[in-house]
Amino acid sequence: MVVFLGIPLYVVIHGSLTTETNQFTFANFKQTWEFHSYRVAFKNSLILSIWTSVVGAVFGTWLAAAVVTAKPGGLLHRIVQSSSGVLAYFAGVPLAFAFIAALGLQGVVTVLLKHFGIDLYAHGFTISSMTGVGLCYVYFQIPLMVILITPALEGLRSEWRDAALSLGASKLSYLRHVAVPVLLPSFVGATLILFGNAFSAYATALALVGSTLSIVPAQIDNALNGNVLVGADRAGLTLGTEMIIVILVVMVGYWLVQRRARRWLR
Repeated sequence: MVVFLGIPLYVVIHGSLTTETNQFTFANFKQTWEFHSYRVAFKNSLILSIWTSVVGAVFGTWLAAAVVTAKPGGLLHRIVQSSSGVLAYFAGVPLAFAFIAALGLQGVVTVLLKHFGIDLYAHGFTISSMTGVGLCYVYFQIPLMVILITPALEGLRSEWRDAALSLGASKLSYLRHVAVPVLLPSFVGATLILFGNAFSAYATALALVGSTLSIVPAQIDNALNGNVLVGADRAGLTLGTEMIIVILVVMVGYWLVQRRARRWLR
């Protein structure tokens, strides 16, 4: 923990708060917010993280609900549970290569769709666009959501549904007044985890589009490697600190909603 988390964390935060001569300063933070490219990178990262986390949360919850309500030990249950554990961590260069081979300009899926009269690239789609990278992110966001939300769905007791129906509630009323309020904290918490997962993703986007799409991890890579400005390593460390702050806010939000969700998972 100290070697692989504590020391790097100290180096990043210390570097963002000091000058090249080791003098304390907040000028590094001012620089990152005044530099147009860094502001665009943060905007793109936030937009990409928000929409991929929402899409992943919605479809992941739907898929998890289908698994939970399916026959225990059935084919759907076994396939989804086992594949989710694998695909949730299938990212980086292998995932980027798979998407290029499938949805690239001459990808298998792209060519197949052309035979049916659907030309993706004729309608403005490119794999290096925000939509292309977002689809790649959703590929591992949905399985991760299945893993995160399944315990909450399994925590919905059948007795609650039976009691509601016996008191005259419809299925819609049960969902509205019982199931959704119980699941909402877990759903929000899992969505926050997906947001943090997408916001901090680095290898997948870099392997897929390089620096074509301006996001914060790509800007950090450019700054630390000296590909933009000489002595820009402080800007890279500052961007890293700002990412840590965003993730910290996300984790505090996750902790708060999980406190409420734990009452129903006991």
